[in-house]
Amino acid sequence: MSRHTVRRLAAASLAVTVAATLAACSSGSSSSPQSSGAGGGTISLWTHNGGNDAELAADQKIVDDFNSSQSQYTVKLQSFPQASYNDAVVAAASAKKLPCIVDIDSPNVPNWAWAGYIKPLGLPDSEWSGQLASTVGKVNDKVYSFGHYDVALAFYTRKSILQSVGARVPTVAQPWTKSEFADVLAKLKATGKYPYALDLGTGGTGEWITYAYSPFLQSAGGDLIDRSSYKKADGVLNGAQAIDWASWMQGLVKDGYMSAKSGADPTADFANGKSAILYSGSWADATVTKAFGDDALVIPPVDLGQGPKVGGGSWQWAITAQCDNTAGAQAYLKFSHQTKYVAALAKATGTIPATDAAAATMPEYATGGASEIFRTFAQKYAVVRPVTPAYPFITSVYQKATQDILSGGDPKTILDKAVSDIDNDIKQNGDYAF
Repeated sequence: MSRHTVRRLAAASLAVTVAATLAACSSGSSSSPQSSGAGGGTISLWTHNGGNDAELAADQKIVDDFNSSQSQYTVKLQSFPQASYNDAVVAAASAKKLPCIVDIDSPNVPNWAWAGYIKPLGLPDSEWSGQLASTVGKVNDKVYSFGHYDVALAFYTRKSILQSVGARVPTVAQPWTKSEFADVLAKLKATGKYPYALDLGTGGTGEWITYAYSPFLQSAGGDLIDRSSYKKADGVLNGAQAIDWASWMQGLVKDGYMSAKSGADPTADFANGKSAILYSGSWADATVTKAFGDDALVIPPVDLGQGPKVGGGSWQWAITAQCDNTAGAQAYLKFSHQTKYVAALAKATGTIPATDAAAATMPEYATGGASEIFRTFAQKYAVVRPVTPAYPFITSVYQKATQDILSGGDPKTILDKAVSDIDNDIKQNGDYAF
């Protein structure tokens, strides 16, 4: 059994591989998934955004414009529902039927590179000038992917709410400290106006848990893994700072500031007055602004000691290792990276444009613009999830540990178990060496 075969099997074990999804979950072109660039310059492209009409239309526009701009290559787009997309890619990789171009959720980039699904883009470094760092997927100093957009986490509240308890409005230059935040929460609880002073979206599941709560862990000084070597979690996920983070999260529930399992729609709950401070992504801004107008306030997440942190990295584009027309795939990706398309995709998805040039064309992201603060957060606070093939396993372990902590379990015991599981997995996979 070859090394790449072992890697593919390890990667496949992290998802439910259902070969039938290749036929069943397509919602776009009926072109064969076997097409990977051969046959007169045809390049197949897969995307996860089946069902997301606005983003899919923006992607199709880029494909149509590229096909019309030259006669050497023809890109054919095929879309899949997000829920079944990863399974389709894993199944296609095993069957050696990957398309030329795929989109990929950024934390999975190292795993897919290690598994042999994707290869370096091979575009010049100048292509990434002015690009948000979180939107470029680098593994071992090679760029494997890039994205047109990102999102940012934030606290939402209302000016009138903070004024009612005499709380200072935190800024990028001076965010709330841990003790200051605790004081604000205590005062808000004491008003008796809200079922909970804070909503961290604890009813969420899956990758939301890692994306949302590992930044608090990192703000406290811990992390999911030792990033100096990516070979162990011991000492960073169960060290003193990590235990402080876990105790803080658990304390928010014990002190009655938030629920261990929030409602299904925290943004709607906030808009309906069920919480005083909401933790969510930039995607919630439109709803909050519509509900409260000029009273709405976007502020940095709390600083737990090492500065505010937010998750970084969203969906990105990559070239598969099975692509037999790399030049054509590169030509398309370079074409799609034009400023007008970066801006168009950001507008279609309500997300942060990945490049300075695109942001400059969008008034909402200009100085003083309504959405400028989110790009500032992405620039100053973003921490990408660990750049290691072990990430899919790490996130599954962290998700369970966090839920156990919120449920009242002993933080040290829970984190020691998580570290043991992660470190054993890394050892069993030969340190995930390439």
